[in-house]
Amino acid sequence: MKAISRESIVKGRYGAAAKAPEAALCCPIDYDMRYLKAIPAEVIEKDYGCGDPSRYLKPGEVVLDLGSGTGKICFIAAQIVGSRGKVIGIDMTDDMLEVARRNAPLVAERLGYTNVEFRKGRIQDLALDLEHLDQELKHRPIADAASFLAAEELAADLRLKRPLVESDSIDVVVSNCVLNLVEPKSKRQLFEEILRVLRNGGRAVISDIVCDEPVPAHLQNNPELWSGCISGAFTEEGFIKAFSETGFYGIQILKRDEKPWRTIEGIEFRSITVQAFKGKQGASLDRNQAVVYLGPFKEVLDDDDHRFERGRRHAVCDKTYHLYKKAPYNHSFAFIEPATTVPLEMAQPFDRSEMPLRHPKETKGHDYKVTSSSIECRDGGGCC
Repeated sequence: MKAISRESIVKGRYGAAAKAPEAALCCPIDYDMRYLKAIPAEVIEKDYGCGDPSRYLKPGEVVLDLGSGTGKICFIAAQIVGSRGKVIGIDMTDDMLEVARRNAPLVAERLGYTNVEFRKGRIQDLALDLEHLDQELKHRPIADAASFLAAEELAADLRLKRPLVESDSIDVVVSNCVLNLVEPKSKRQLFEEILRVLRNGGRAVISDIVCDEPVPAHLQNNPELWSGCISGAFTEEGFIKAFSETGFYGIQILKRDEKPWRTIEGIEFRSITVQAFKGKQGASLDRNQAVVYLGPFKEVLDDDDHRFERGRRHAVCDKTYHLYKKAPYNHSFAFIEPATTVPLEMAQPFDRSEMPLRHPKETKGHDYKVTSSSIECRDGGGCC
């Protein structure tokens, strides 16, 4: 099966599934019934997934749903983020978009506000607005090699000047059982696009099907298994590695199904939901801060190969210090500020070749000679 035909097969199968429900395309999922009440039955019946990334959203956030289908996750997200938030759904299948857009006004009427829109695009190319490209090509149709090359230039120009999704504009990127449908050669670009559109400090919350062993070539070349969320699945390790290699941090498996959804030729396929953050990019400057890993493990290794031993003062750069003060790290560390703040403009580059310990005098000051008297303990007893 050629790479280009995989996308055609996916569009064909999901286009048909937008017209008539197909049970084989989804896993059983326990959605919050409070949110389903506002969503038309047609949307629920014709939407497919393997998890519920919407349960990790917060009020007021700007959310991007990759492969939004008929809009179920978008309409759930709309209720969670509320009128101050915004939800954008991206899909490449016209039939799915038609169902989502037709039902959007009804959901908005039931909610009392409008905060959802649906855009046509490929999730591995979030800069290219396919509907705008369609409009332009009506005036300059592709008739020969020269017009084909001109269309490629037009697409590149649209990505630059009128991107489908702006860089650094999204708080949370969600997706529900769609990343596996992207052809292998475009998967790296897909993760880079997720990172591009997220704001600094934003996060991806992705539910997808993964496998416990690599999928052999003959299964990858099976059209039904490819469009059925099987053949394009990442291995469990490969899914996590894709986030790490792209530059995400704080990568966590939020949910992992114990039982496989399907088992084919001894390979187990199951749903997992992963959360990963953007924001570790940038200079590493030394401002004399330190952190103490609180446990419970004897030591841990972060995504940048910094090793922390339980109970010891480790020197960290200013960027890492502030990253660790946020979720998901903040409950694992104690934070030690220097007695005298080092201004950013005076900070020196942090030596990342090792994770040195920070002597207490570096934070207290080398001339620190304070002696304090004992005080009464807060539990009512005496202090020794």
